[in-house]
Amino acid sequence: MSTQSTEDRILSVLEDDAQASYAEIADRADVSKPTVRKYIDKLESEGVIVGYSADIDPKKLSSQSIAMVGVDVESERYVEATKELKQLSEVEALFTSSGDHMLMAEVRASDGDELGEIISEELLEIDGVTAAHPSFLQERLK
Repeated sequence: MSTQSTEDRILSVLEDDAQASYAEIADRADVSKPTVRKYIDKLESEGVIVGYSADIDPKKLSSQSIAMVGVDVESERYVEATKELKQLSEVEALFTSSGDHMLMAEVRASDGDELGEIISEELLEIDGVTAAHPSFLQERLK
């Protein structure tokens, strides 16, 4: 039995494979299925597990490009701007950042032209957003 807590073992399995069945999680975490169900219910209700997703290889998407866009925001407009960014359907995910930009937005578009339109007509139009710096994801390495 691992020295990792039951909760950590279950989360580790889910991070590796969000589609794993309760039986698979139980087997890999060395616990029973009812234990898995109990912990997952608890983690979902506490907001630790906020959703399940699929990892996408951007290179294999034929009709979509994925870009990580560094977004700079005036600090006094941060809360309002963040709320508006979260409402944009083109923003798949939004992260706070300690790097070069305050926020990092995962933006999906059909191509570079559409991404440019999203940046100029959506992101930069939000009050308080001062800059947006896109980087296209090309190939998933891991």
